[in-house]
Amino acid sequence: QVQLVESGGGLVQAGGSLRLSCVSSGRISGFYGMGWFRQAPGKEREFVAAIAWSGALTGYADSVSGRFTISRDNVKNTLYLQMNNLEPEDTAHYYCAARGAPYGGWYRGRSEYEYWGQGTQVTVSP
Repeated sequence: QVQLVESGGGLVQAGGSLRLSCVSSGRISGFYGMGWFRQAPGKEREFVAAIAWSGALTGYADSVSGRFTISRDNVKNTLYLQMNNLEPEDTAHYYCAARGAPYGGWYRGRSEYEYWGQGTQVTVSP
């Protein structure tokens, strides 16, 4: 059974940085595309960033492009999201997601992902 466990969230002032991590277990995660999504109170879960199985291809939401960087370490079965220059609008619960099908590229749609973590809270104060 695939499990995803996020960590690294917290409270930070605007302009600050955080790095989220997501550890995978239950299969060799290096064969599968992964992504980060977030959900703010009263809003739908939205795409943040995604990365192909090899790490060679990445994609970002317009709202975070240039500030966030997604990366992965397939030896450690870990996905990362480096978040710089954080804004209060980035406040949300952040979720790690993994695809059920191997290989492929990066994907922004929630339906493309089969496995989800419980998430980690990021709060950015003004």
